[in-house]
Amino acid sequence: MQTPPHDASAWQVRESALDLGDRGALEAVLTLSNGYVGVRGTLDEPQPSDSRGTFMAGVYEYHPLSYPEGGYGHPEHGQAIVGVADGSTVHLQVDGVPLDLRESPPEHHERVLDLRAGTLERETQWTTPRGSRMRLASTRLVSLAHRSVTAIRYEVEALDRTVQVVLRSGLVANGTPPKVRNEDPRVAEVLAEPFRAERHSCHGTGGVLVHRTARSGIGVAAAVEHALDVPEGGAVSTQCDEDRVMTTVVTDLAPGQRLHLVKYLCHSWSAEDPADDLRGQVLAAMAGARRRGWEGLVADQRAVLDEHWAGADVEVDGAPDLQLALRFDLFQLLQASACVHRAPVGAKGLTGGGYSGHTFWDVEGFVLPALALLRPRDAARLLQWRSSTLDRARERARVLDLGGASFPWRTIDGHETSAYWPASTAAMHVNADIARAFTWWADTTGEELTAVGGVDVLVETARVWAATAHEDHDGGVHLLGMTGPDEYTGVVDDNVFTNLMARRNLRAAAAACAAHPDHVGRLGVSADELDRWRDLAQRLHVPFDEVRGVHPANAGFTTYREWDFEAKRDGYPIEEHFHYAKIYRRQVVKQADLVLALWWCAEDFTPEQTARDLDYYERRTVRDSSLSACVQAVVCARVGHLDLAHAYLREAALVDLRDLQQDTAEGLHLASAGGAWLALVCGLGGLDPEGGRLRLAPRLPAGLDRIAFRLRWRGRRLGVETTRAGTVVRVLDGQPGAVDLQIDGRARTAAPGRPATAPLHVPDPPAPAPVQPPGRAPRA
Repeated sequence: MQTPPHDASAWQVRESALDLGDRGALEAVLTLSNGYVGVRGTLDEPQPSDSRGTFMAGVYEYHPLSYPEGGYGHPEHGQAIVGVADGSTVHLQVDGVPLDLRESPPEHHERVLDLRAGTLERETQWTTPRGSRMRLASTRLVSLAHRSVTAIRYEVEALDRTVQVVLRSGLVANGTPPKVRNEDPRVAEVLAEPFRAERHSCHGTGGVLVHRTARSGIGVAAAVEHALDVPEGGAVSTQCDEDRVMTTVVTDLAPGQRLHLVKYLCHSWSAEDPADDLRGQVLAAMAGARRRGWEGLVADQRAVLDEHWAGADVEVDGAPDLQLALRFDLFQLLQASACVHRAPVGAKGLTGGGYSGHTFWDVEGFVLPALALLRPRDAARLLQWRSSTLDRARERARVLDLGGASFPWRTIDGHETSAYWPASTAAMHVNADIARAFTWWADTTGEELTAVGGVDVLVETARVWAATAHEDHDGGVHLLGMTGPDEYTGVVDDNVFTNLMARRNLRAAAAACAAHPDHVGRLGVSADELDRWRDLAQRLHVPFDEVRGVHPANAGFTTYREWDFEAKRDGYPIEEHFHYAKIYRRQVVKQADLVLALWWCAEDFTPEQTARDLDYYERRTVRDSSLSACVQAVVCARVGHLDLAHAYLREAALVDLRDLQQDTAEGLHLASAGGAWLALVCGLGGLDPEGGRLRLAPRLPAGLDRIAFRLRWRGRRLGVETTRAGTVVRVLDGQPGAVDLQIDGRARTAAPGRPATAPLHVPDPPAPAPVQPPGRAPRA
């Protein structure tokens, strides 16, 4: 575990041949990002491509929302991430013919995403229509150390005869319109050219563009500069207008001669700063990038990744593809968060325009808990962004005629932007999910909730539940008209996941007020209010079906008609083949819901209930959402179905590398990336940090020989290794002193030089592994 293996394939994602088919998934997989700016993994030349784009977290445009029937409280407009000025394209022309690999199939083509270097390398050899053999090599990086900086090293070489080369390298705004999946023509019209020019200038080898979105008013500046090595006799010039800066190089290349350049790109955005300030920011960033130079930026990139892997690497012996997939997922978590600034992490990160760039509860549910254990400072910034939107959540609660704060289902700026309320506003579990992210971070880091605005969030979300709760004549407390995580069962009463998460939220808010009495007065929390939260939590109803011996996902769920899985086995995803009027009242589950409660609220279920509930819902869950596999992996591992847990872990980890959902072209499934790591650590590792106590219950499925992972726990870096011989927990570095923990319920202590050890427990599952609906067994 101390030294990463030297097998290059475990650290590299390769495109070893050019596939002219659907390029979109590969472009998402090969995206480079730092959480502030992201560049899709397209080829250097404009075509072939599926969807080019450079995106910035927090840069979006408003667009109209259509409502067949209007209603009070509906969002007034939508929000969509839009591509900023893009400099990833280099137009290459040899002897008057543009490079287009569709017309000149390459003799050799390879691109490599290097997870240790943080670069995308490319080498292509082809023959021109005139018979000249050429070589193109490029390396691209989006700096993880300098948030505004992207750099491209580009080199073209003549191999066997003299050619004329014309190279046009630009920076273009309003040139990468998103793919709009909306039938309202007004949406495409607004998003096609979202920016209005404010400043532009250029000089011999570069220039600056400053734009502002027409409706949301977000200013974006971009600068480009070229460091050129041009053979003698070549000519260089730059022209610009309000939407583009274009540098042109014309030269002859003799056999063995090369044209070499480094292209520096810098981006900055602000909703408040004027154009001149934004221009100054990118010029300052450019000065810093040029001073570091290409080699300096590469070295800085490697240093950030060395630190990342020292605290995050995983090793899985016996499954090389899973090993690579987990490292790829951890790389994506870094890319999504390293430099994020005053913005959320979207469900797709900056890898594509899917979900319009919105953030969902997925991020607090699966990305943030992983970051809290791997990159706690990045997690803190995401929590601080969420708490900064609290006033907007309060406004939304007032619209809903509730107290407290109701966070949006999907958003970029903190306002609700979902036009379909049954799967958004009704899914109020989002408030408890966000509250859980704050307490999870505090438990794993040992930091105070106040550092990230957590007390305020917990209090205001508790007030929402207090305002929503319905008390019956018998003293029971119910939550009515809710939609849980399973979007195939909407607007129901007493969704078990929602009720249990609301209970946790209420109790966590009361505990936070007790721990921070100085905040109680500021937030206007009275003793009566605290007593009411505790009382509601105690009396919240949790349905149970005594006949079937399981928890219904919501009141009456186990009495719904069964779905005919065998007859409808070709009808997936179900939402694309059947109307919700039918789906909503059948026992068919899109994604883990009750099973998610078995993980997140494990203390509310006995081991026997967990096993029976898991078996019941495995037979009805179709996983039309990528959020499900990681959850099922954790619960299967905890029940003892280790081979099934391994299978679900593989599906979660490989969802994008194998495009299992057939939608990776729209962007990566970031929640599944975080969830895959959690499936390994919380599932097979049995990690549970609730309450600030480190507990492990390691398990090893038959298909794996060894699992090792690292995490950060309260200022220390730990290494956990499990083999057939047992588990070893090491304190690798960090704050002095020992770490108290539990392994399989037994107290252990680990200190520097004195690891904690425990034998491997081999579980005895209470029943055979459950089966899945026909055709829905784990993939990958």
